[in-house]
Amino acid sequence: MSSKKITPSHDHDHDKVHKPSKEFSAKARIPSMAAYKKLYKQSIEKPEKFWAGEAKELTWRKKWQSVLEWKAPFAKWFLGGKLNVCENCVDRHAEGPRRNKAAIIWEGEPGDKRVLTYGQLKREVCRFANVLEKKGVKSGDRVLVYMPMIPEAAIAMLACARIGAVHNVVFGGFAAEAIVDRLEDSGATTVITADGGWRRGKVVALKPVVDEALAKYKHVQRVIVVNRCGNEVKMEAKRDAWWHDEVAAVPAKHKAKAFDSEHPLFVLYTSGSTGKPKGILHTSGGYLTGTYATCKYVFDMRDEDVFWCTADVGWITGHSYIVYGPLANGVTQVMYEGAPNHPDFGRFWKMIEEYGVSIFYTAPTAIRAFIKAGDHFPAASDLSSLRLLGSVGEPINPEAWNWYHKHIGGGKCPIVDTWWQTETGAILITPLPGATPLKAGTATLPFFGIDAAILDDAGKECKPDQDGRLVIRKPWPSMLRTIYGDKERYAKTYWSDYPGIYTAGDGARRDKDGNFWIIGRLDDVLNVSGHRLGTAEIESALVSHPAVAEAAVIGRPDDLKGQAVAAFVMLKGNFTESEDLRAELRNHVGKVIGAIAKPDDLYFAPGLPKTRSGKIMRRLLKELVTTGTISGNVTTLEDFSVIENLQRQISK
Repeated sequence: MSSKKITPSHDHDHDKVHKPSKEFSAKARIPSMAAYKKLYKQSIEKPEKFWAGEAKELTWRKKWQSVLEWKAPFAKWFLGGKLNVCENCVDRHAEGPRRNKAAIIWEGEPGDKRVLTYGQLKREVCRFANVLEKKGVKSGDRVLVYMPMIPEAAIAMLACARIGAVHNVVFGGFAAEAIVDRLEDSGATTVITADGGWRRGKVVALKPVVDEALAKYKHVQRVIVVNRCGNEVKMEAKRDAWWHDEVAAVPAKHKAKAFDSEHPLFVLYTSGSTGKPKGILHTSGGYLTGTYATCKYVFDMRDEDVFWCTADVGWITGHSYIVYGPLANGVTQVMYEGAPNHPDFGRFWKMIEEYGVSIFYTAPTAIRAFIKAGDHFPAASDLSSLRLLGSVGEPINPEAWNWYHKHIGGGKCPIVDTWWQTETGAILITPLPGATPLKAGTATLPFFGIDAAILDDAGKECKPDQDGRLVIRKPWPSMLRTIYGDKERYAKTYWSDYPGIYTAGDGARRDKDGNFWIIGRLDDVLNVSGHRLGTAEIESALVSHPAVAEAAVIGRPDDLKGQAVAAFVMLKGNFTESEDLRAELRNHVGKVIGAIAKPDDLYFAPGLPKTRSGKIMRRLLKELVTTGTISGNVTTLEDFSVIENLQRQISK
């Protein structure tokens, strides 16, 4: 990698330092930089002691014998310890003074509302755990969850954890082919879904998508369906059952079983640089410790807080900061089903006012959409209940940071700009709101116990303002344990760049104050609205259409999404370019992967720029869509006329 200086923004304000207010720091768990540095030093020098201290705050049925076994690249945390993740998130609150405290405040897009106290949540989870066991689901079985953002999604996940089943949540925007891929890879035998969910005033059908997937994958024995929208669905007699019928027939009591700390909790698929999604496996004790501790310190969580993470449970953010982390901390959280702009862009702000939200955690893509919609939407609501803001999913540009700070936080709320991944399980680089001086656009400093660094290609630590590869040099409890069913791919993907060191796949640099600035992906993975999409996956979807001979996909900068998908397509000889075919190809990608993967730009190309060895030079395509010209080295290019043709395409 080069050693050029990366300028995070053209915004003149990006070096301005925002120090925590004395009022916030006075009440914070970590009240100063001195306190952070002291505890961070201890956590790096004696990480096992630090993490054992955090794990002790959870409920264990049997204490561990040793904190860590590290045989790179495989880690085991809290060896010999036994616990139940669901018991930690639900029972220990339901059986104490938080019994009648709201656990989940839910609002559906049409305006319907539900509140589940910890006591009620326990009863619902116990009922569904009984349903799963009655239907023959056992510890270790894989259960695919394909749900809208309704409380039953969290209940299903917690019930799986309660009985030791391994859940695989699939984002409700994915298409049937994506479900088939995940069913085949995980070997799931149970699917939990709903008839549909509400999105922008319309019902998004889910059960018909499951039916389409199960026409290809024949090994699912049972499907349980929530009646959310009342849209018409087909129910297969022996296989399919309605959630409401099943829970009505079982008791509301269920004894949670204890499982080994390394018992698998879930598999969550994320895009890789090849066409095949990676099943990221997380286990129980370490993952829960990581999400519990980060919620406690990063969000400075208090018993009186109302926390709202706007993510979907289909992504890791929804797992860690809707279901497991907040509930392990016993807070009240808001859960919302629909779009942020329905019926208009005032929806989030009205909900913050109505429910007294104190901590708000959302994505830069959403913030940029709010900016575009206009300041009058947040101005119409009372946002004074907010005390802390968070950002997740991608680096936040300074302009969005400053707007968020001013118009949502009223200039008084710290912003925790968090960096982490599906693979890391929990937040790894982040400000601590009572301690860390903030700069717009930087994730600032490593969390406790996280030995983060930036290395050059030779493995040497980069100097300030020199870009390199972001790595983590020591294991941490919430780290992925493997890629499901593929230990070799796990070792090669994450641990082969530098021996025994985790490579995140992101480029980064540190400034003179030690702050980490995340530059973006180094591999062929796009970050579109905070969603990771593999270019190879989109390319293979395009090539699966009978008209397409070859395709190349790249990301281009986008003010709203962060990155947009640009596709270059070579047609087979008997097909001709047309707007209808362009629309058909975009929709085909939507059908194979999901609407989020549809190319924003689709160019018909008579040829693609290739090296003499036949490799597509995606770097040139990226330069073309970004600047309209080619200035880099093209000496290895096989056919120079290809570039001229593409330039004409893009300039149209």
